[in-house]
Amino acid sequence: MSKNLLAFVQCSASALALLGAATSHAQQAPVKSVEIKFGKPEPADFEAKNFVADSAFGAVVLYDCGSTRFRFADTGFQLESDRITRIKILKKSGYDVATVEVPLYHRDQDEEKIVNLKGFTYNEVGGKIEKVKLEVGKAFTEERTKNTRVRKFTLPNVREGAVIEYSYTVTSDFLSQFQDWTFQREIPTRWSEFQATIPEYFDYKMLMQGYEPLALQTKEQTTTQYMVRERVQVASGASGLSGGMSSHSATETENITAQATNYHWAMQNVPALRDEPYMTTMRDYVARLNFELAGERMPGGPYHNVLGTWTKINTELQNEDNFGGQLGRLGFLDAALKPLIAQYPDPATRAAAVRELIVKAVKYDGTTGFVASGALKKSYELHRGTAADVNLLLIAALRQAGLPAEAVLLSTRGHGRVDQNFPLLQQFNYVIGMLPLADNKELLLDATEPLLPCGTLPTRCLNQIGRLVDGKEGEGRWVSLTPAQSHNHFQQVQLKVDEQGNLTGQVHEEHSGYSGASARERLQQLGEKKYVTELASQHTGWEMPSYKFSEVSEVSKPLALNYEMRQSASTPGAASELYVSPLASFGDSQNPFRHPDRTYPVDFGAPTQEVIMVTLTLPPGYVAELPKPAVIELPNKGGRYLYSASAAAPGTVQLLSRLTLTKSVYGAEEYASLREFYRLALAKQAEALVLKKI
Repeated sequence: MSKNLLAFVQCSASALALLGAATSHAQQAPVKSVEIKFGKPEPADFEAKNFVADSAFGAVVLYDCGSTRFRFADTGFQLESDRITRIKILKKSGYDVATVEVPLYHRDQDEEKIVNLKGFTYNEVGGKIEKVKLEVGKAFTEERTKNTRVRKFTLPNVREGAVIEYSYTVTSDFLSQFQDWTFQREIPTRWSEFQATIPEYFDYKMLMQGYEPLALQTKEQTTTQYMVRERVQVASGASGLSGGMSSHSATETENITAQATNYHWAMQNVPALRDEPYMTTMRDYVARLNFELAGERMPGGPYHNVLGTWTKINTELQNEDNFGGQLGRLGFLDAALKPLIAQYPDPATRAAAVRELIVKAVKYDGTTGFVASGALKKSYELHRGTAADVNLLLIAALRQAGLPAEAVLLSTRGHGRVDQNFPLLQQFNYVIGMLPLADNKELLLDATEPLLPCGTLPTRCLNQIGRLVDGKEGEGRWVSLTPAQSHNHFQQVQLKVDEQGNLTGQVHEEHSGYSGASARERLQQLGEKKYVTELASQHTGWEMPSYKFSEVSEVSKPLALNYEMRQSASTPGAASELYVSPLASFGDSQNPFRHPDRTYPVDFGAPTQEVIMVTLTLPPGYVAELPKPAVIELPNKGGRYLYSASAAAPGTVQLLSRLTLTKSVYGAEEYASLREFYRLALAKQAEALVLKKI
């Protein structure tokens, strides 16, 4: 048997449990697989009446079929993956789907290859189908990352109403790069299916993600044969001068029989993946089947775990020169740190002082990562560095200041959620610090954002969970990234209304927590004048003749803005009856949740609180008809909206609007309640006060 024979074992019970749990909502009724004949589109593909429901989109996937199998080549097992795709073009906005990208992994001298590429475009012309072939020679390759290049091709002669289809095969020696399958796109998909045949030598973990049900899911055992070729040296007789025996290479073949498992998954009528408010990256929500190589074994041999463990990852990071190796090399900061040790005995206060030192010394260059780009001293001297440079420098400085700080790996919101079932370093792209405090409390630390106070993570880091890299021998542990801070916006308004309905007054506004960071960033980008101009432009008829900001640089305090405002009545002239809606001018005007349904969570990143207090002085001789008070609550104490209107004194009305969301993330099952909650709250804010002349 060839020594190059790589091996896997069939899917482990734990892996199948993961998949089963993720797809427990699959349809029970049997669904038959869809079959098409490549090169022969169906007449129904050109009938406009069949695409009325898809008219909002530029294109629709009619059929997307993939399969992966194993074959034995000269050097061992290879993966061979086929794909056939057919798409209907509905509008010019759908032309982009005619350009296809196929990612190909490469490392050292080995690379994945695409073969048997074919494609056609079909247009109905004069009642007949015109067929144009893809010119394969025009396909080109683009380097995308260090280990990924993309093969790109564009189907020809694409018009509105066209049907395109293409097929290809990818061969790969990288058994750890088993291609995942995506069932969902940004356009609707009528049918998407994937099949895999995995011999008994391979152990892959499989995980279904997304929020769409499977229409088909089967698993069956089978027997398959592999032809194994092995080069051997064969003696062939006397050699001319020496009289010795010569030899030459020959190839012996052997058929091996293995048990295998055939898997088949399909989804039907998959809706387009919508980009909606309060999402992380689209990759977190797309319906997708992921594969990770977990282990392998030679026929009859022991099992070898190749997925790795958290303990192994922890050890590797501690021994990595640009990670653990950097955390004890800060002698150049001794002089700056010694005064802080003496001045701040309290750990949290000292940590804040150390962080402030790093914030002022090194500017974040916008590059994520968890491994330093080089020596931390160099970043300190250049006053610039990556997220890893800045935060590893912070961790090392905290340790040198006598604080037992540790590193925490995380994945930013734009990078995607971490799957706790897979101990894989590539899931992470960021590092922060963590300092244990008394009473089992933990202080999470990041020094990349000067506009945030100590202990507040940047918004990009609010991705639910991170992984502690334990400085001692061990596997580390999971750390919650749920913030203690909220999006806080407070407005206190003193208004007068005259007999024409014109409003004038003074406004005190405060942004704190994540709202404070966002407002400070916007103020830094625009400057005070443009910031105020932008604020006024959001309200019809508003003027802000004077304003003053305070606590701009004190990031631990709320950013405050005091301004004078005027708003002219839409219909000038004295009236015996006036209608004013002062809360509507200071609250949100539109419900952020426009769609009636949503299949994935709403992720605010942090809890929210918005408070508006208005004191309104009426014109002499007028009285107000007050709206009824209201309390609107989300289920399971997920949020609350309070509205009240009262006559505080003769000629004066007080209004209060307080919206509180207690959770950072709301599940899809809570979406309908959350949408209705906002609708009712905004409707209450928009209710008019009726002012009548006595």
